[in-house]
Parts: sequence; C-alpha cells; structure tokens
Amino acid sequence: MDYSAVNTIWVLLGAALVFFMQAGFAMVETGFTRAKNAGNIIMKNLMDFCIGTPIFWFIGFGIMFGSGSSFFGVIDFFTRGDYSSITPDGVPFYAFLIFQTVFCATSATIVSGAMAERTKFISYCLYSLLISLFVYPVSGHWIWGGGWLAEMGFHDFAGSTAVHMVGGCAALIGAKILGPRIGKYTKDGKPRAIPGHSLTLGALGVFILWFCWFGFNGCSTVSMEGDAIVTAGNVFVTTNLATACATCVTMLFTWMRYKKPDVSMTLNGSLAGLVAITAGCDVVSPAGAAIIGIVAGIAVVLVIEFVDKVLKIDDPVGAVGVHGACGLLGTLLTGCFAVDGGLFYGGGLHMLGIQLLGIAAVLLWVTITMTTIFLVLDKTIGLRVSEKEEILGLDATEHGLTSAYADFLPSSPEIANKIEENSATVPITDAVQVQIKADPKPTASDIKLSKIEILMKQEKFEALKLAMNQIGVTGMTVTQVLGCGVQKGAMEYYRGIPVEMQLLPKIQVEIVVAKVPVSQVIETARKVLYTGHIGDGKIFVYDVEDAIKVRTGEKGFDALQGMDD
Repeated sequence: MDYSAVNTIWVLLGAALVFFMQAGFAMVETGFTRAKNAGNIIMKNLMDFCIGTPIFWFIGFGIMFGSGSSFFGVIDFFTRGDYSSITPDGVPFYAFLIFQTVFCATSATIVSGAMAERTKFISYCLYSLLISLFVYPVSGHWIWGGGWLAEMGFHDFAGSTAVHMVGGCAALIGAKILGPRIGKYTKDGKPRAIPGHSLTLGALGVFILWFCWFGFNGCSTVSMEGDAIVTAGNVFVTTNLATACATCVTMLFTWMRYKKPDVSMTLNGSLAGLVAITAGCDVVSPAGAAIIGIVAGIAVVLVIEFVDKVLKIDDPVGAVGVHGACGLLGTLLTGCFAVDGGLFYGGGLHMLGIQLLGIAAVLLWVTITMTTIFLVLDKTIGLRVSEKEEILGLDATEHGLTSAYADFLPSSPEIANKIEENSATVPITDAVQVQIKADPKPTASDIKLSKIEILMKQEKFEALKLAMNQIGVTGMTVTQVLGCGVQKGAMEYYRGIPVEMQLLPKIQVEIVVAKVPVSQVIETARKVLYTGHIGDGKIFVYDVEDAIKVRTGEKGFDALQGMDD
C-alpha cells in the first residue's frame, strides 16, 4: 500500500490535539469544583485515558471497526485482524488506531464532571473501563464502523452523538443514581450554589479545548489531499464561528436572565458551541454554523437550569447540558442545515428523520447499558463515598493527599528545624541591652492599652495606612480576610442560582495603642473609610491586659513605642 506522508501527519496531529483535550477537561472540571477534590479529579482524568488506551486496543477497536455485522463488529483481541477496508487512504493502520483511541478516551472523560466530588475512585475506574470496552465501541460501530446507521446515511462527522452525547447521557444516568452532593439542595428541594474554587483554571481548560477542537473536528477529514483540503478549511471556519456565536449569545442571555453576564455559564457556552457544531461542521455553511451556535448558546443555559432545578440532578460542571443536550441538538440541526440534503436546503425530512432515528437508537443503547453498569457497581462495591469522606474531600480520603495546593500548607518540621539551626545564638538578654532613662516612662499599670480592630474594603487600605502613620500609630497587623455583614454580601448568581451568603474580600487591620488616643484613631479611620454606602466596614475596640516586646522584654506602654520614643 502506498502511504501518504501528508495524510499520516494530519491524522497524527489530530491524535495529539485530541489527546491534549484531556488536559482541557481536567482543568474545566477542577476549576468548577472545590479545592478539596482537585487531586482526585486530576487523577480520574489521567486514569480514564490510561485505562481506556489498552482496553480499546485489546478489544474495543475490533468491536467498533470489525466487519462482523451491522450491529456489532468482531471480538479481535489486540487488534490483529485486517482493517484495510476501513483505514483511510494513505494512512497506516497504527496512525488510525491512535486517532480513534483518543476519541474513545474523550467520551469516557465527559462522565467524570457530572459525578465529581462524591464518586469512589475504584468505581470510576471500573465504569470508565466498561465505557471504553463496549459501550462506546458498539454505538461507534453503528455510526463510524460501517454499521446500520452509517448505511442509512446518518451523519455525525466528528462525534456530536458518537462521542459527546454518549458521554453526556452516561453522565446524566450516573449523576441521577449517585445523588446530589451534600448540601446541594435544601429540605424543600431548592438548589444551593456550590461555586468552583478557580474560574481561572476553568477558563484555561476551555481555551485548551477550543484550541484542540480544531484537531478534533478538522483532522477528522483524515486526509489533506484533493477535496479534503477544502473541507478542512470549511471545518475550521464553521467550528470557530459556531463557538464564538454560542459564547456571545450565552453571555447576553445570562446578562438578561441574571442581570449580570455569568462567567462560568459563558464558559459552558463556548463548549456548547463546540459540541453542537461537531456533527455537521463539514456540511454546513458559515451561516448555518452561526445559527447552530446561537441555538446552542441559549439551550445550554436552559438545560443546565432544568437539570439542576427541575430534575434535581447535581451536575457540577454542566456536562449533561454541554455534551448531552448540545450533542443531541447539533446532530439534529445537521439534518436541517446541511447544504446537501438538509431540511432548509430543499432536502425534505429524509435526512432529519435519519438523524432523529440515530439519536434515539444511541440514547436507548447508552441508557440501558450505563444504567445496568451503575446499578451493579452501586449494589456491589458501592458507587458513592461515605458522608464523612465527602465532607473531608476526596483528595484526603481517597488519595491521602492533604491538599492539591502544597504551597498553602505549613512548612515541614525539617524545614522549621533548619531555620532554627541557622538563627542567631545570642541570648535574648544580650541581643539588645535595655537602658533605663533618668526620667522613666509610665508603666503599663498606669497607662491603658487598647486594641482597635478595623474591617474594611481592600481599596481603602493605603489611605488608612497613611492616615495612621500621620497620627503617630507605630505598628499594625494586616490580614486579608473574607466576610460579610448584615447585607450578606452583594447579590451574586452562580450558574443561575443565587448564592445565599457571599463572603467578600476584606482587609482586617489590628492596632494596639497606648500613647495615641483611641478616639483619635477611630475618628481618623472613619473619615478615611467613609463612603456612605453599605459595606464601608466596622471598628471594634478591646481592652488589652499587657504587651511584651519579644526582642527587649519591655512591657506595656514601653513595648508599643518606637526606637526614638
């Protein structure tokens, strides 16, 4: 067989980009969930690829691409059969194998987002294995392996149904059987917002996925010769256009709906556009792609709200709305907007009917198989962690990981000991000799010490610091804190749900004074901090029994004075 270097490079480039989508999914899921489960989510995204790769090579590829029947391929252990009939022109078999492997891993990783923060790690590994073993390969055979849907003309170019709807449907079933996270719903069924710990990570994941999707869709031409050159260009344009339109529409829709443009939902809007255009990116025009993106941008918000508020299914990252609903929607709209045979281009209902049949068949298959898998796992080894494990976080209970963010942990004893060993060894009494002046200052028993604690807005700190220095305050302790007063913080929506109590970033300043009058500190602080709006802050005053300066041993009034006093 004559191999084509350009076709082979194109397919391998696509495989590399689709593989890197695992990093994107990991960042999205980690960012949209709580920090105490970050390590667990990273581990799951790593392992679903590493488990799925050998399983798909061992048996899944044969089931998907074997020429057994229209409904099932063949049981071909270690893919030793002849697949020349399905291998793209000029592309070696192993290049095609790795290209299909990364698509299989993508379908498996979608499920983890909806089941995050409460699933046993061992159960996750097992159902991920089973998805790659036969759930994804069987429906994939119908669509891409020459099966009965392919024979009827079902069109799913890069996997809106074959990859994303399969993963989204499995996610819905798994999240339903698993149940919501502790505290997600009130006793009367009202959803509570559980914000993710890092929108920055979530946004990074979306940008990674958007970039890699050019390989997911564009390289699905599996060729860069002849007509495929033109098709690839069209795919890149439609993919990007649908995604951008979906993002803009989601931003505007949430702006009208929640009175503010919702950040996390807008990020989901980008993913919704990517998923929806994947089925028909090769056969729709730029105008059709824009319309598909617009529809997906609105649909993703409504579906995520419906799943959360009506179905009472806890999906932390919106996987059901993004992948399940928009995968279905994009496949269906391909039957409307395909320039050759689509409903709006004079093709009648024929193509739309086939698209609808394919969607129904795949949904039925995934529902039956994944319901069985999840129920068996739940009744045997258990699907969900205990309440205690969930509250403590899966990083600690499942992996023995204190935190995925080690820089925020206390120093180890060894480091502390080394610091102590390198410290000066001069006795404290000899460090600085204390000289008593002829006219000694009053002692602590004669002068009252007071502590003033100020909670304030961050932007006012520099002005306060300058004012305190001008009235003679010699020192202060400053801490960044989170808090709110009786107003419960500014009203905020997270994914369409009001946050019950929003803790706002504040500055806490602690000052102990003796020489400077307390009333002067209070009045100066009030003048600096006052704006007339709710949230200006509060000032607390406490009596202090004594103060000791560690370096010199001075007490009371003397301990609070500077070098020249």
